[in-house]
This record gives sequence, structure tokens and C-alpha cells, in this order.
Amino acid sequence: VYEGYARFLGSPGGVAEEIVGKAIHDRRDRVILATKVGAPVGPGPQDRGLTASHILREVDRSLRRLQTDYIDLYIIHWPDKLTPPEVTLQAIDIAMRQGKIRCFGASNHAAWQLCEFLWLAEKQHGPRVVSSQIPFSMLRREFHHDLAFCRQHNIGVTPYQSLQGGLLTGKYRRGQTPTAGTRAADKPDWIWRTDEALFDRLEAIERLANQADLPMAQYALAWTLAQPAMSSLIVGVTRREQIEQAIAAASNHVSADHIAEVDKVCPPPWQQPDPVRG
Repeated sequence: VYEGYARFLGSPGGVAEEIVGKAIHDRRDRVILATKVGAPVGPGPQDRGLTASHILREVDRSLRRLQTDYIDLYIIHWPDKLTPPEVTLQAIDIAMRQGKIRCFGASNHAAWQLCEFLWLAEKQHGPRVVSSQIPFSMLRREFHHDLAFCRQHNIGVTPYQSLQGGLLTGKYRRGQTPTAGTRAADKPDWIWRTDEALFDRLEAIERLANQADLPMAQYALAWTLAQPAMSSLIVGVTRREQIEQAIAAASNHVSADHIAEVDKVCPPPWQQPDPVRG
């Protein structure tokens, strides 16, 4: 729990949940706890996906690792093409009725897939999806046109990679070798390939951040929070000052003029105009 911010996200498989569980064990009632299900946790056919058996088994395992008797937000990690969504929703409903989870969300699901879950929830009198976790940043906006749907249906969006692997922090410079300890230096496969066009955009964003009198990372995070339906950010950190930067971003405001300027530098995907309303 830090500066009043107390939302923790684990991931299935063991270590992350165990760390979070130990960290919050004596302050469980002060945090909002989220974790996921669906990613592979073993070699067997029932060790992955969104089948009822996998969900109901993994929620119990997560509870043990997290040292708690309930999860505030249980997130289905990826769409499962082999499991009908009504089966997934029924399993979520069982876990919710048992008191093991309070709400459920979806990660990496498009708006049409969220719509399907909403329709099934109404049809089956089941739980509604309440959150959508998507990759989203100034540089990555393929889910941009889904945000209006989420806002309309009261689905809170919790984006990840809003700093795009550190590219939007200002730490990478044109013509300079990445500093040791950065993602580009230590895990180059985990970051976008940098080229002249990318640096053109990064430098333009940094100029806008300077105009707003904000560090580039805070500017990028504040811009993300200013988008429709955003409820919180998922930010990975390795140092305390990165936590402080992320928290400060929540108090900063990006003006409509700046949002329009960012759209010029990093335009959202093209969308067919409304033939009636334009």
C-alpha cells in the first residue's frame, strides 16, 4: 500500500502470486487484489485455457498462493477459441457464488468479445464483465476504437504497456547505445525495434511533454488516463522512483489541445466515418 494506491495484480503460475500474497497478508482489507487465469500452467490439456475445470481448479490454487479467501477481480487472460464463452461464464459464476471472486474482467479481448460476454450474462443471468485489460499507449492504439464501447457499457479499462517498454520515458536516444540495466540493453527481444521514424515520434512527444512541464513518462501515463473509460494503469517498476512517477501521473492533467497534438504525432487507427452523422 503506497500513497493511498492499493491495487495489486498477480499472474497465475506461482511466483508472482506468492510474492503479492506475502506482501499484503497483514493488510488484505486495504487492497484491491486482482489475478488472472487462462495462461498455460503445465503440459496437460486441462492446464490452460478457459474451461470450467481449469478455472475452478486455478482459482483455488491462486487463493492458496495469495493467502486469501477471496479475489476482488478475476481476469480471464486470453480468448480461448476452443472453449465456448458460455462455459467460461458459467465457471466464473460458480466461483463467484462460492464467494471466491467478487468481480471478473477480461484481458486482451476485443470489444466484440466483451459484447458477447455481456449478452451471455443477460441471457444466463450471470455476472457481467466489469474490466478490460489491453495493451495501450501513445505508440500502440489498435484498441482505440473499443474504448467508447467500454465507456458506454461501464467497463473499466486497465491498460498495460502504457510506457511501451520504456520507450516513452525518454531513456532511449537517437544514435545512443541503450544504458545497462534498461530493457533494451538486457532484454532487446522485449522491446520494439528502434528506427528513425520511431525516434521522430518519441522526440515529438518529448517536446509536447516539455511544453506541459512534465517528465515524459508522467506525460505518457497522464495522456493514457485521459482516454475514455480508463480506470487505472498497470505499470511495471524496478525502482521506487518509478512508483512515485506513476502515482504523480494520476494527478496530472493533459489538456484537450495536447491530446489533439498527440493524435497528430501518433494517430489512432482509421475508422469508417458514420454515413449519417459523419
